[in-house]
Amino acid sequence: MKLPSKYIALLVVLSLAGIFAYQAYWLTGLYRTMRTDLERNITEAMRISDYNEMLVRIELMQRRNKEHGEISVSAGYGNKGEKIVQSNTTFHTSSGDTTTHTRVDTLYQSAPADTTTSDAMIHSKDGLDILLRDHNSITNMAAYIQRGMHSGLDIFIEPSFATYDSLLNARLREMDIDIRYRLQYLYSGYDAYDRWLYTDTLATGGTSGYIPGPDAVSYQYAFSSSEHDVYRLTTEPLGNLVLRQMAGILTTSLVILLILGFSFWYLIRTILRQKTLEEMKSDFTNNITHELKTPIAVAYAATDALLNFHQADDPGKRERYLRICQEQLGRLGGLVEQILSMSMERRKTFRLRLEEIRLADLLPSLVELHKLKADKPVHITLDIIPENLTVTADRTHLANIVSNLLDNAVKYSRDRADITVRCRRTETDGRTWAEINVADHGIGIARDRQPHVFDKFYRVPTGNLHEVKGYGLGLFYVKTMVEKHGGTVEVKSEPGKGSEFIVRI
Repeated sequence: MKLPSKYIALLVVLSLAGIFAYQAYWLTGLYRTMRTDLERNITEAMRISDYNEMLVRIELMQRRNKEHGEISVSAGYGNKGEKIVQSNTTFHTSSGDTTTHTRVDTLYQSAPADTTTSDAMIHSKDGLDILLRDHNSITNMAAYIQRGMHSGLDIFIEPSFATYDSLLNARLREMDIDIRYRLQYLYSGYDAYDRWLYTDTLATGGTSGYIPGPDAVSYQYAFSSSEHDVYRLTTEPLGNLVLRQMAGILTTSLVILLILGFSFWYLIRTILRQKTLEEMKSDFTNNITHELKTPIAVAYAATDALLNFHQADDPGKRERYLRICQEQLGRLGGLVEQILSMSMERRKTFRLRLEEIRLADLLPSLVELHKLKADKPVHITLDIIPENLTVTADRTHLANIVSNLLDNAVKYSRDRADITVRCRRTETDGRTWAEINVADHGIGIARDRQPHVFDKFYRVPTGNLHEVKGYGLGLFYVKTMVEKHGGTVEVKSEPGKGSEFIVRI
């Protein structure tokens, strides 16, 4: 069972919409994932830059070659599940033969963690293994240890904001995060009532000349164990940067969607054209079947009258009936010839039998034939210059080309057909052509219809002129055969003033 074309088109549209929707869903998910990763990378870059800044200070202390003291950091979980980081800092000072040791202990603990989880980590023999399997726990523990190192190291030498800014800028470039940002070193303190009351900006850096906009977003990294000391990075929303990083994926997806869209459009267009062509073929079959039956029935009736009803005894009736038979058989032959010509044109074995043809020998007989068979007064003017004008073509098909043009000129003329056939030697595009013009003063063709007159099965609507018969094959045959000869055909026409067909071979 064949599906109607509208259902096929609907299925195609729904399929395309589904593909578009899935692609949009996938790209949106990818955008969110990349944005989340980018934000995480910025925070991680701030932490790593802080760690590198501490290494720079430690290296600076080593270059001074002095025994300042030692720092030890330990981390773990308390009895109640709280996270503990303890930093022990010892100063060594010497005065003569006396050495003085000063020890400063710093303890940082978080709120108690989930009881079940903390107990597992404390009492289980595999507690460390459980900890190492959790990436977030490892990251958090590293951050706590890093804060503990700060607590000890900051006593010897204060953090260098300029160094941190430089390291952060380099780290962002390494991670291909191209943003303009403002970096601040903030300190938050308590008032007498143990409440957050003030925040001091101790230093400001970042991209030179950058001023955050109203939609700017901030990322903070607290590097001290008390979380009073904070680095804050402020930049514009990361959406544009994520889109730039996704440019290749977005471009590829767009190209794929365009290709799919064009393919589906072309598929629907082809289906609709095939449906239209199928309908036209069906109409053509019905029409030509009727037209083939008509001359057969008329010729059969005429011969039946001659044979069975003694009409042959009357010379006048005999001649009239025989002439009817001749006309109908000629009409039948013309229909069969057009159909066979179309089928031959499609065969791979089709070949033109080219020869040098003198137009003055071919055209006059065609002109006389159309004058005789026309059912209206016909005047055809034949003008060939020079008289010995020749063309290299297949004689049969060239005669059919001119016959089709003359036949149309007669059919689409009104009460009287006034036709001019003009043949000339012309040169266009550096090539010499034999040009055959067939012009009439008939009903003409509207401008919007002219591009379609050479299409297969196409017929120009003729309003109330119902007596014009045809199948939309004549001009299609003309165009096909002219192109087989390597030539061109065109039409010039104005409604009510006639038409002119120009064949160049």
